[in-house]
Amino acid sequence: MKVPFTWKVTGWFMIGWSAEFPLGETRPLRYFGEDLVAYRDESGEIHVLTGHCKHLGAHIGHGGKVVGDCVECPFHGWRWGPDGRNTAIPGEKRVNRGLRLRVYPVNEQNGCVFMWHHPEGAPPNWAMPDVLGLFPELTVDPGSFYRPYPEFSRKADGEPVHPQVVLENGPDSAHFRYVHRATVTPRMLDWNESEHSWTFLTGWPDVRSADPDAMAMLIHAHMFGLGGSISAFEGSANHRLIFAATPVDDETSDLFYSIWWPKLPGDDSDVPPPAVRERVEKQFLITVWDDLSIWRYQKYVEHPALSPQDAKPYMSLRQWATRFYDVPAETPA
Repeated sequence: MKVPFTWKVTGWFMIGWSAEFPLGETRPLRYFGEDLVAYRDESGEIHVLTGHCKHLGAHIGHGGKVVGDCVECPFHGWRWGPDGRNTAIPGEKRVNRGLRLRVYPVNEQNGCVFMWHHPEGAPPNWAMPDVLGLFPELTVDPGSFYRPYPEFSRKADGEPVHPQVVLENGPDSAHFRYVHRATVTPRMLDWNESEHSWTFLTGWPDVRSADPDAMAMLIHAHMFGLGGSISAFEGSANHRLIFAATPVDDETSDLFYSIWWPKLPGDDSDVPPPAVRERVEKQFLITVWDDLSIWRYQKYVEHPALSPQDAKPYMSLRQWATRFYDVPAETPA
């Protein structure tokens, strides 16, 4: 997908689920065109660093070893700390103070892992919101949901879709009927943009009521930069979900989708029962693949002919998105 803006977006981006980062193990990643190494140190904290050792370029994520809070290169045993500094060189009493791996700040919460990306390495200038802490008007107990991973989580690797295009689904009410086979068309009831978030409220009309303003369900949504959207459902469904997109390179993104489904009354288990898993799969988890059937072949239109009900929020979102592009788009050679 060719877009008129960079894939080197600034913000918080999902890189996986907590269970994918076991204690004391390294894991290779590739995002924003860079090879990375992620590891959970012996105290349980996750770190993300430049993937290639500054000594002779071995990828630390492939065969690297965790030692305390450091990661050790599998080639010659050079160790690197969570601040990116060289902490040990085998056979030598000194360290190399001139070499340093780039550090990517990490936020781990509610079973999900996020990293901060800035194309020039600037530190975070806003905090990643708490998935279950948003929408204070909807009181929630984190223990009242089944675990999101692995039963209620899905990932699509290397898809040709830019994160902004994923978020543009939010104010696009008309596509629900055609892409997701919805029997009613939702209505955008309100939206608001702030420096680092774009929030909106969508209503799904109650077809059983004669009142055109009666809603069977409300969806409260919060976009955390261009990294993704967190939604809370209220009414006929009362779950929460996150839909996130993280650029792999200048052509593709990995997509992450997780649902926090309310536990059945009296159920203390974190593992959802088969009947609940089947319902969530059929009604909600398939929506990712519905959208991908469009995005994989879509051409980005800079000046779309929008319907009157979608025009204002749609263009508000596009204008808001420009603040996360700190570098220009890549120009083909």
